[in-house]
Amino acid sequence: MDPIVTILIIVVLAVIALSVFLSFFPIMLWISALASGVRVGIITLVAMRLRRVVPSRIVNPLIKASKAGLGLTINQLESHFLAGGNVDRVVNALIAAQRANIELVFERAAAIDLAGRDVLQAVQMSVNPRVIETPIVAAVAKDGIEVKVKARVTVRANIERLVGGAGEETIIARVGEGIVTTVGSSNSHKDVLENPDMISRTVLGKGLDAGTAFEILSIDIADVDVGKNIGAHLQTEQAEADKRIAQAKAEERRAMAVAQEQEMKARVVEMRARVVESESQVPLAMADALKSGKLGVLDYMNMKNIEADTQMRSSIGKPDVTSSDKE
Repeated sequence: MDPIVTILIIVVLAVIALSVFLSFFPIMLWISALASGVRVGIITLVAMRLRRVVPSRIVNPLIKASKAGLGLTINQLESHFLAGGNVDRVVNALIAAQRANIELVFERAAAIDLAGRDVLQAVQMSVNPRVIETPIVAAVAKDGIEVKVKARVTVRANIERLVGGAGEETIIARVGEGIVTTVGSSNSHKDVLENPDMISRTVLGKGLDAGTAFEILSIDIADVDVGKNIGAHLQTEQAEADKRIAQAKAEERRAMAVAQEQEMKARVVEMRARVVESESQVPLAMADALKSGKLGVLDYMNMKNIEADTQMRSSIGKPDVTSSDKE
């Protein structure tokens, strides 16, 4: 075999062996930790590889924590990494809290990080408060005038209540509820326009940050506008509804009267039919009376004369319609 080929094969094998060795034995990371004053055994780094832990994500934050004097151990960082946490962010948060003189231990910072919150952002918000702007909240005063209010809430993170505490949505909802209550208890919308700070004082005194992950520092009214006359609108709608009800009741009474009128007409027709029926029985009764001898022919003729005389008198007593029309 050619000596040059042999040398090349040896070099390639040496490079492969060195790569495999360095992948399991991070010598450069170990040297960097040793130069920074952090004692990490090479066996510990190899064990991290076997536990599928990236050594750089543990050693580099450990170096930062050691330089900051936090006194963290490699087991704490590795356990947090295995639990799915962000080790670098937790260490940065601890360093920021130490510089800001905020009491924050590793266990609480790790719990906040595992809860899904940004622990570094929470520490920064504790140092630099954040302003939350609420949407426009519409409320109605006692005089029926709508008032539209927009507020700015200055909050800072409360580290003690960050785990399990409510978020910004709860703060916004509670502030909106307080605005509606304050405006609704005002006798006139002019009182709100003259003293908008009464809203911030009342809302701030309700302790709206209880059970939340924030501490409310101030509530400032950014804008106050007058909206619709809700009271007049409601009264108009109520009057319209009352009118419709009255019209419906009147229509009901009219329909009942018409029905009663039709019923009375039907009864009149029925009574007339009975009269006609009764009159139809008279000739039959007279025929029976003639047959039985209870009524004589003279009596019958006298009755006919009386009827004729009565009809003549009635016709004489009636006015002459034709002659009056001609006149």
